[in-house]
Amino acid sequence: MERVLEKEPRISVAGIAGPGDPFANGPETIGTMRTIRKNHPETLLCVSSNGMAIGPYIEALAEIEVSHVTITVCAVDPEISKRIYAWVKDGKVIYQGLQAAELLLTRQFAAIKKLKAHNITVKVNCIVIPGVNEHHIEDVAKAMKELGVDLLNCMAMFPNVNTPFGSIEQPNKELMEKLRSKAEEYLPQMRHCTRCRADAVGLLDDDRTGEFRSCLTACSSLKPMPAEMRPYVAVATEEGILINQHLGEARTFQIWEQVENSYRKVEERPGPAIGGGIKRWHQLAKILGDCRAVLVSGVGQTPLEILSKAGVKPVEAAGFIEEGLSIVYENKKTSSLKGRRSPCSDGSCSGSGGGCG
Repeated sequence: MERVLEKEPRISVAGIAGPGDPFANGPETIGTMRTIRKNHPETLLCVSSNGMAIGPYIEALAEIEVSHVTITVCAVDPEISKRIYAWVKDGKVIYQGLQAAELLLTRQFAAIKKLKAHNITVKVNCIVIPGVNEHHIEDVAKAMKELGVDLLNCMAMFPNVNTPFGSIEQPNKELMEKLRSKAEEYLPQMRHCTRCRADAVGLLDDDRTGEFRSCLTACSSLKPMPAEMRPYVAVATEEGILINQHLGEARTFQIWEQVENSYRKVEERPGPAIGGGIKRWHQLAKILGDCRAVLVSGVGQTPLEILSKAGVKPVEAAGFIEEGLSIVYENKKTSSLKGRRSPCSDGSCSGSGGGCG
């Protein structure tokens, strides 16, 4: 009997969230992420921090294309923050009380501003502690919006015995829903993360998973829509007649559908900004989420893997658009299409070569 080897499963997201803060030993954290990026270039990288010591490493995070960073901000008023944090440590110096709260808040604000200046998606975790900061959540949401934060995750505190907040009752669902609804007036809320601190999962910005019990369950349960259920095919074309653009050079994509025995152009969609690296291909997978395939004259290995895993099959082709559409919709072998696999840097496309692979 012939033995069939299954394809090795792959991890799509890698995140570092502790224990403690990843930037208490920043060089090791950055080194780990560099190794992941080198060996698994298609993997989405993210990290979670309290914001105290992340500042000096933000350039490195941008360089290795970390796409999401979570900062935990439980208060924007030092008088409230000092009731949450007994002390903070800056190098070898320990600060306490109001001085500690002011220093932490200054570092958090500076980190968020710097992350956004480097085009990194920022999610803020805000832990709701009854009797301490539940009246302050709207202020946090408002301040985070002003800083350009992308997503807010209001999280219910989980009391642990023999800790300063061990005797405080956990916020109930009604309170959490009320606070999230109020905060949602300022920033999108991530409602499907309950207890876990693995923010690689928590960084999902499409809240379709209210019924899921944890971020890990949600992440493992989400599967791409089957190809046969996706009505459209995207096309990379210059003039709307031929398939003649490499994936990396296409600024827009024509969207086509099958209508009885013919094809109809539905619309033209803008693609993500050029030069976004790995993050760009994940964004494109979302933009083309209702497409079963994308017809291109050429595609690099990294976007090929990312789009394919998201259920959008890149099909290399040359010739008339209708010919390519018929092969995709009629499930014919794509080997009959004349495509190419070459990087833009070889001069075979009109792009800059800076973001095609």
